Amino acid sequence: MSSISSDITPKKHYEILDGLRGVAAILVVAFHIFEAFAGGNRFKQIINHGYLAVDFFFLLSGFVVAYAYDDRWGKMGQWEFYKRRLIRLQPMVIMGMIIGAIFYYFQASDILFPMIGGMEVWKVILTMVIGFTLLPIPPSLEIRGWGEMHPLNGPAWSLFFEYIANILYALIFRKFSNKVMSVFVLIFAGLLINYTVFGTKGDVIGGWSLNLEQLNVGFTRLLYPFFAGVLLCRLGKLIHLKNAFWICSILITIVLALPRFGDENSLWMNGLYESFCIIFMFPLIVAIGAGGEIKNEVSLKICKALGDISYPIYITHYPLIYWFTAWVVDNKVSMADGYLEGIGVLIVSIVLAFVCLKLYDEPVRKWLVNKFQKRSN
Repeated sequence: MSSISSDITPKKHYEILDGLRGVAAILVVAFHIFEAFAGGNRFKQIINHGYLAVDFFFLLSGFVVAYAYDDRWGKMGQWEFYKRRLIRLQPMVIMGMIIGAIFYYFQASDILFPMIGGMEVWKVILTMVIGFTLLPIPPSLEIRGWGEMHPLNGPAWSLFFEYIANILYALIFRKFSNKVMSVFVLIFAGLLINYTVFGTKGDVIGGWSLNLEQLNVGFTRLLYPFFAGVLLCRLGKLIHLKNAFWICSILITIVLALPRFGDENSLWMNGLYESFCIIFMFPLIVAIGAGGEIKNEVSLKICKALGDISYPIYITHYPLIYWFTAWVVDNKVSMADGYLEGIGVLIVSIVLAFVCLKLYDEPVRKWLVNKFQKRSN
């Protein structure tokens, strides 16, 4: 996500950005539910650009990391930074893998996941344990058949790249001046445009497999938004509008929900749209969100609730999606016949995220902070 995290308690808290993470995370779940009915056809997918939420999360994460840590390096070393990030992200990574293992055998499908029925339990357990570390699973340990680096919980791939971004920031990019950072951000934007507009896919879908092609997609998706987020925070060019949360929520919903542009013969059109969204629209939305203020108590509570469940829902929902997609494919369920079950999956995903947050994530992080984290402002 993900990149959907926040460590900014000692300073001004960006409640609107919290809320936007939650809005985008729920749209990701809805995107995956609709995807089950699309038959793998990206041209027919409803909430067509829902996968761009990951790129939005990367940009949000870069902004938050720079805001939280850019001014702390004089009194905080790299290991303290890594420790803080691990405490924030790693507990739910582990929980996501456990949930993935629990649901794994329920996802058996002769059509979609024929490997599951005869899979040895030890392989599932080993995959789960490796998943706890976020290290990619080698092809020799494939247990699903989709070629994912984390076959128990697909979206964990974005956390793998999130950690890489944090390491690059701590080792190298935090030391750059704004001018040098701007040069790199422009280069990364060029790489993104080259891939989406002039490449063979017309989109940024991918990044979750351990091969050169997919790693290229992952780094292309990561580098511009994360470090553009860092640069945006440093420049401080925020936009102050009334009702910023609702404006930004509408904008991110439109960006993710618009249908695919062009067809198989004009892939560049969709690539141009996605480049525009990642390079211009997402920084604009974050600038409005960070520059806005919430004066309404109801809106404040909504943003807090959405922010609280944003990361848990992102990192725990996909085991349910595997099961739901297998059920739809095996039974040839149409959207008209399966929409109630789809709504049920969305509701269960939200409830599961809330339960994990309150009974596991918050208590575990509190314990880890008290035991391992130094106090610094």
